[in-house]
Amino acid sequence: MTELLEFRTAIRDALAEELERDPSVIFFGEDVAAAGGVFKATPDLERFGPERVFDTPISELALAGAAYGAAVTGMRPVFEVMFGDFMALPMDSLINQAAKFWYISNEQGSCPLVVRSAVGAGGRFGAIHSQTHATWFQGVPGIKIAFPSSPAEAKGLLKGAIRDDNPVVFLEHKRLYSVKGPGPTAEQEVIPMGQARIARTGSDLTLVSIGKGVADALEAAEQLAADGIEVEVVDLRTLRPLDMPTVLESVARTNRILAVEEGPRTGGWATGVLGLVAEEGLHDLDDAWIHATAETPIPYSPTLEDAFLPLPASIAGSIRGRLGAAPRTA
Repeated sequence: MTELLEFRTAIRDALAEELERDPSVIFFGEDVAAAGGVFKATPDLERFGPERVFDTPISELALAGAAYGAAVTGMRPVFEVMFGDFMALPMDSLINQAAKFWYISNEQGSCPLVVRSAVGAGGRFGAIHSQTHATWFQGVPGIKIAFPSSPAEAKGLLKGAIRDDNPVVFLEHKRLYSVKGPGPTAEQEVIPMGQARIARTGSDLTLVSIGKGVADALEAAEQLAADGIEVEVVDLRTLRPLDMPTVLESVARTNRILAVEEGPRTGGWATGVLGLVAEEGLHDLDDAWIHATAETPIPYSPTLEDAFLPLPASIAGSIRGRLGAAPRTA
């Protein structure tokens, strides 16, 4: 029996293999070395020595500035911001320096840095430690955004992010760290930015999501299959760049699209995807809608937090309601 790979182990293995492969790769952050990070995703990496893997003071802006300086002088830094909610702190360096360096250097210089952060609700962390900040960066040309959905995808996407010559925001959903799954195939060993994948084929509806939402979408699709509804699940993998050709090809087959986002509809990535589908694929479209969270901060109460999230049962219910289908009974 093939041994399963845990999501957090996939992150560590990707970092270790890139540190081993490329001496220009360095990794730093708050408690990431000996402690292995707050979610224990990076243990045992201090074996690469204190010049390549090291702990830092608590200053996210200083981390981003150090990473920017290292990146533009020939290194490939990876740094961790412990919780994605704190990504507002390094924004100045990421948006006003790293994202623009290639452009203002007349395309002569690159800024190959990666910032990892844990995101997402469902872990009872409360309003200030549960946000998913992907859309904060989506409107910034020059920054790429990766958001893996499984252990194999996490390893391949992180290796692809480290090898990319652009700054990459790499998001890891907290509820995925303990998830186990098959290791990467040869095609998943290094996943480049901007290539979506069809996670499940179907003919009745295209369901688009990313990160933990893909696992929830797949579970919802299994529930709906029992009702005779075949859902095609598209894992975007990256939000910038967006692989719209894959999405549009799927919509051409199914004529319907649902985008599932763990975040508010207003200003969310799902709204942008549906806008592009309407612009470029309206002739194939019979129906389109979004299943997102409420327009409120994330509640701490477990009951309220569960109701807040787009979980498999609510995703399946939204699809049944839209298609006018009732669940089958025995």
